[in-house]
Amino acid sequence: MASTEGRVLSVNVGRPRTFEFNGRQVRSAIWKSPVVGRVAARGVNLEGDDQADRKAHGGVDKAIYAYAIEDVQWWESELGRSLPVAQFGENLTTEGIDVNGALVGERWEVGTTLLEVSEPRVPCWRLGVRMDDMGFVRRFTEALRPGAYLRILSEGSVAAGDEIRVVERPDQGLSVRDVLRIYSRDRQEAGRLLAVPGCPRAGRHGRRRCCEEPEAVQRLLPILDAVSQCREAADVLGISGTRSPLRRSSDRASRRRRPGPIGPGTCPAARHPRRGAARRRS
Repeated sequence: MASTEGRVLSVNVGRPRTFEFNGRQVRSAIWKSPVVGRVAARGVNLEGDDQADRKAHGGVDKAIYAYAIEDVQWWESELGRSLPVAQFGENLTTEGIDVNGALVGERWEVGTTLLEVSEPRVPCWRLGVRMDDMGFVRRFTEALRPGAYLRILSEGSVAAGDEIRVVERPDQGLSVRDVLRIYSRDRQEAGRLLAVPGCPRAGRHGRRRCCEEPEAVQRLLPILDAVSQCREAADVLGISGTRSPLRRSSDRASRRRRPGPIGPGTCPAARHPRRGAARRRS
């Protein structure tokens, strides 16, 4: 049974921009601006929106990011300052719906679109840049107010003032807050992900390890991929104190060797000094 649980306060989009950070030229699209009128939702984006790093952001499972005004107001109280619209890089600023409590696989009618809740936002160094506080990444994770990424199931358009109608809610009780909590500190509950059809399947790492890792761990790997991309970028940029706020447990996935950072100023020889030395000797 469909129910109206909230509305869209603002639709926000933004294109990647280049800026200097720690002496390097980097790109991000975390800066969003409100749009007047209806905005098309097609494919993996809203019209006028994009991501700078598709390896860690965007794609089918993260086409639209929703964040609640109630959480923005909570942060304003915590930080002791007002925050502008789309401060968290959200595409939809919502009101009246518990975004963090939305269940993975829950479906929303917004405007003329049909959207599906896919996963929580796992913050990276870009949020620290946006907040002008690199320590905010850890703080955001610990608050368990991640907002929700949405898939576009039926294309259409959205606008400020649109109602958000929950038209389908799965039987399982795994919310996006739960997914972030399980990943960030309660990894012993990873088995709960097995019962959730809407939870993103294993990505790049999962395909390589599908015969080696428990399926529950594979379900976490798409999130690990996104975090590792942001972490590697942060390491390359020389951002101090921005290691992932998420403590990885001692499961097999966490013990496997991770690739070195990839980005400007790095090369295979730099990541493998012995190999580089061997090449120079030859």
